[in-house]
Amino acid sequence: MSTASRRSRLGTATPAADRDAASWGIDPYANALRNGHGPLFLRRTDGWLLPLDVERWCADADAADLSALRRCEGPVLDIGCGPGRLVVELSVRGHRALGIDISETAVARTLRLGGAALHRSVFDPLPGESRWGTALLLDGNIGIGGNPRRLLRRTADLLYPGGLLIAETTPQDIDERLQVRLDDGRGHGYGRGHGTRNVGAGAVEPADGSAFPWARLGTPALLRYAQPYGWQSVDQWEAGGRCFVSLRRSRTALATSRSADAPNSTAVISSQFPRNTSRDSPL
Repeated sequence: MSTASRRSRLGTATPAADRDAASWGIDPYANALRNGHGPLFLRRTDGWLLPLDVERWCADADAADLSALRRCEGPVLDIGCGPGRLVVELSVRGHRALGIDISETAVARTLRLGGAALHRSVFDPLPGESRWGTALLLDGNIGIGGNPRRLLRRTADLLYPGGLLIAETTPQDIDERLQVRLDDGRGHGYGRGHGTRNVGAGAVEPADGSAFPWARLGTPALLRYAQPYGWQSVDQWEAGGRCFVSLRRSRTALATSRSADAPNSTAVISSQFPRNTSRDSPL
């Protein structure tokens, strides 16, 4: 069955974040997943709104997505897979691909579309650590956790030496750390008016856990953060008004903080995985 056929039967859904962003699992995000469209925003503490492109996330992979997917090598881990459009497209193209997302709704939709997915944060133990060929951080997911250094270190641990990271950056040259909440633009935001508490290293976490840290990076900022960790720039390109960067993990750098696979590191539904896997495959 084609990707388009799956979507016409099953409807649509949307994207991702980190385990610190528990709000991604509740309204208004869950409503956008169910409805297949926005409006949906990230609301900064000063009221500034960042629109989230729910409709694009809910559609089939577009030409800009394909410009990234064509560069994928080996088994692919889609970090913050959302409704799974990229995982499904990769599977159609013959890649072994796994999506991870902290939204149960997003993971369920990915599985129903025929993709493989886990309800997991990128910072949780994952199957195939240090054996993935490519990691994807698209749709703004370079902002996961609000700490680019930590995310780049963790992603390096997940890839084999020489593995590829493909990230989407903002069109502007910015380097921004935010505390945000999800908002549907109709006054139905979550967690406003609550206090905060310090959690160390200068980080601030909302007392009720509803706001979460996020980051926005342009390509120059991402390259600055990546260089000290042995990432080597491979390519930069634009497609459909979106900016992308591919980085290769050093073949000699040692992983910084590998975590062992947990006993429950298998996929949510094992039948979603290809049957002809080898011992060298993270799937």
